[in-house]
Amino acid sequence: MPTVRTNDVETYYERRGDGPPVVFVHGAILDAAQWTPQMNALEGEYTVVAYDVRGHGRTGGSARESYSVELLAADLRALVAALDLDRPVVCGLSMGGCIAQVYAAAHPDEVAGLVLADTFTPELFDRREWLQRSAMLRATVPFVRLVGYERVERAMVWLHERFSKGVSGDYGRIESLRAEGPKMETAEFAKVVRAVAAFHETTVDYSAVAAPTLVLYGEFEPSFVRRHAAKMAAEIPRVTVREVPGAGHASNLDDPDFFTDAVRAFLAVIDFGADGTETGTREGASGPE
Repeated sequence: MPTVRTNDVETYYERRGDGPPVVFVHGAILDAAQWTPQMNALEGEYTVVAYDVRGHGRTGGSARESYSVELLAADLRALVAALDLDRPVVCGLSMGGCIAQVYAAAHPDEVAGLVLADTFTPELFDRREWLQRSAMLRATVPFVRLVGYERVERAMVWLHERFSKGVSGDYGRIESLRAEGPKMETAEFAKVVRAVAAFHETTVDYSAVAAPTLVLYGEFEPSFVRRHAAKMAAEIPRVTVREVPGAGHASNLDDPDFFTDAVRAFLAVIDFGADGTETGTREGASGPE
């Protein structure tokens, strides 16, 4: 099982292919297997890397009492350095998108491109969003301690579907991935959920993101995700925004062909030199319709 030391944890990763590097960062309570469709499709053209974020999968937890998105971004940077990846394109979904944007804004010279999927910025636009992103997330922890995160998540999916039909997408696929991978410890669930719930306390300078950026979101995402896509479109200097048709909050799994084609087209216009440096850039932006 390939692992590399990233700060104080041994991080599990998968690495395939040869060519310019692309690093995939999964969503909360999942693992690297979330990116199998994209890894399979792109390994013939790129060096593709997916890893289990701290607290998840084969990486597992640590002795730290709490986590933050900044810590998880520091782990990502350590992974990139340990694997000797020269200015990768970083693709993150949901929590992974939070990690990716923090990393790209803090270290703009270390990223050749950025894909932010089904994710959000630190800003809380209104009280309803605060309830969804912070209060409700924190409130799940006591119930998870009692009945496990699988049952709690099924209840949350049912509730979200009442307000945003289709947001859960192909939830059966998510359940299948979780059944196939290592079970997450309850203590780690609590630390990860609290880190995501506290993301609004993080500062991200989007004007510092130097790399071309692709923002993707599912057609049936909650309305607040669309607002965050619009915010990123307005504040990131070089950005394109695309909607993934028929998809919910895991758009790379709900419509893997569209998602992968969009990423492949984005990667194709990032012109890498022999040493991995970007020699071409993408101009222009479009916002969510």
